[in-house]
Amino acid sequence: MNSSGRNLPHALSLATLFEKGSPLNRKSKLIAIVTTAFVVLVVTALFAQDKYSLKSPGGIAFSDFRGYEDWALVSSARTDEVLKVIVANPTMINAYKAGAAGRGQPFPDGSMIVKLQWKPKKSTEAPFAVDVPDAFSQAFVMEKDSKRFPKSGGWGYAVFNYEAASDKFTADPNSLSDCGQTCHVAVKGKDYIFHPYQKR
Repeated sequence: MNSSGRNLPHALSLATLFEKGSPLNRKSKLIAIVTTAFVVLVVTALFAQDKYSLKSPGGIAFSDFRGYEDWALVSSARTDEVLKVIVANPTMINAYKAGAAGRGQPFPDGSMIVKLQWKPKKSTEAPFAVDVPDAFSQAFVMEKDSKRFPKSGGWGYAVFNYEAASDKFTADPNSLSDCGQTCHVAVKGKDYIFHPYQKR
């Protein structure tokens, strides 16, 4: 009720269902609560994306790389257009530390590496000229499974693109499981891996 003594119209909400004198009986209230909760879950599911539900055309699931955001750094690189940070899962990091890449020994099955790519921009805060990451653009992934990928040196490749405007990942339609083999064959002697584990 407002200062003039008139009741203000209001939308039915969970709070109003339990107001004293509500005409709804207990069963109706319970149905309304369950319905409201279901609608909230459906709307949330429609607007949220589980990137780990994606799979590349070559059959590589993004979920295989779950937790890559926290994997250890291997190295970094940059081109004129892209800043790259390379991370790997514990299996591959342990193989790196054991000297696998340096001695030309293959990485074990289960090794996974992800190249995270950003478009660069000039820092507006640093007191010197430096490029820093701007918009994230792509996760290029590799996983070692000799049985699944015998034709590409045991490695499967996939690309998952990210669109900042929609805040969504998509599997690159040209991302076949051997999509990186043409480039990586140049480092066949290092088990198809370009980047060494950098000293730190």
